Order: sequence, then C-alpha cells, then structure tokens
Amino acid sequence: MGGAVRSAGHLQILNMLARAAGFQNFQHLRAEHDRPAPAEPQTVSNEARRLLRHFDDEGRLARWPKKFSEQRACLWALWAGLPRGEEWDEPAANAAIRALEAFGDHVLIRRELVEGGWIGRTDDCRRYWLIERAVPEEMSELAEKVRLRRAG
Repeated sequence: MGGAVRSAGHLQILNMLARAAGFQNFQHLRAEHDRPAPAEPQTVSNEARRLLRHFDDEGRLARWPKKFSEQRACLWALWAGLPRGEEWDEPAANAAIRALEAFGDHVLIRRELVEGGWIGRTDDCRRYWLIERAVPEEMSELAEKVRLRRAG
C-alpha cells in the first residue's frame, strides 16, 4: 500500500493559519488586512461650515457675503493667506488679492482690508503692507480650513 503522506500545500497552510486567527479563509484575512483604516472624521464647527460655503474648493472667496459679520470672518481668512514680510506696489497688491478671490472684485476686498486694519497703505496708495495681527481664536478654524483648501 503506497502509504505516501502528502504534505499540505501553501494555500492549505495559509487557510489553516487564517482560520486559527478567526477568519473564514486566507482571502477573508487578506481582504480585512488590505482594507484602509477608516479616516478620522474631520469635525468642522457649524459656524466654519457656514462660512466655508463662501469659498471654492481652491480656497478662493467665491462670493462676497451679505452679512457684515460673515464679511469680517472671510476677510480674516483672506488676510491669513496673503504673503508675509513684503511691501507691495498697487499692481502687486492687486495680484496677491486676485489670487485669493474668484468673483472678480479685488478692489472691494483691498478697500475692506485697508479700512478694517488688516493692510496698511501710504496716503498716495502706492505702497501696501500687511499689518501683523493675531487671528482671533473664533476665526482660526476658518482660516485653517481655507488654508488647507489652498494647499490642495
């Protein structure tokens, strides 16, 4: 009687190991292992979510808010995205602001940034610079979410 003992093949061994670990078979183990871990839910406050609707997917202001309080919040987010440590002439200031807005009225935004104290300018409007201010805590979440959209 030929009594040859057959050893288990590699797939049979893998299935045995998978069953020992509580899986149905090796394919089940592999499917569970290859599945990406669930992403951490990104919590965004209701206030930030409401304000983010004014920005497009690239972090540019898509429309000018009607409410004064929303305008101020959006201006904080725009100010936070402007280049630091530079002084600009008017065309450079316009270009920097145009890069952050998508509705086509950079002059409105520039005027609001100057009048609100975020940007300083000379009396003849030839030179512009950022006025360094601390972003208020209630605006920091919006500024960060807009920054992340710009980073892509």
